[in-house]
Amino acid sequence: MIVGTSVKRAGEWTDAADTITLDETARHRRRMAMVSDDGLVFLLDLPEATLLRDGDAILLDDGRSVAVRAKPEDLYEIRGKDARHLLALAWQIGNRHLPAQLLGDSILIRRDPVIREMLSGLGATITDIEAGFDPEGGAYEAHGHDHAHEPSAETAIR
Repeated sequence: MIVGTSVKRAGEWTDAADTITLDETARHRRRMAMVSDDGLVFLLDLPEATLLRDGDAILLDDGRSVAVRAKPEDLYEIRGKDARHLLALAWQIGNRHLPAQLLGDSILIRRDPVIREMLSGLGATITDIEAGFDPEGGAYEAHGHDHAHEPSAETAIR
């Protein structure tokens, strides 16, 4: 069986033989059988559990690579009245240990009616969207994902 033994981060690779489209939960893996979007069967076998991010590539032992794509998920886009309000909303989300993707002027989280009600009660503007979900890693995330793609306001809250 073909084996995926390592990961190149977005920007570190240029050509892929195929793609694999996974939601955020399915992208946090160490070892499992996978099937690419075009049917290539391979075993992902990494040294440790890794969050595969949109734009990364899995390197296969036969020299090919498979580009990782984030599958669209049902999310809330959360906006505050101003930067201070958005920061307070981020604190509330982080206090509940919810995975969150921080953007310059909004936060993305998975849909949850209880959380929506809480955030709405705090004055947030909430929009239902469908998009790839790429939440912040924890403070101890092994691969040290840098944030050059969104330098404006990203900090870890998970």
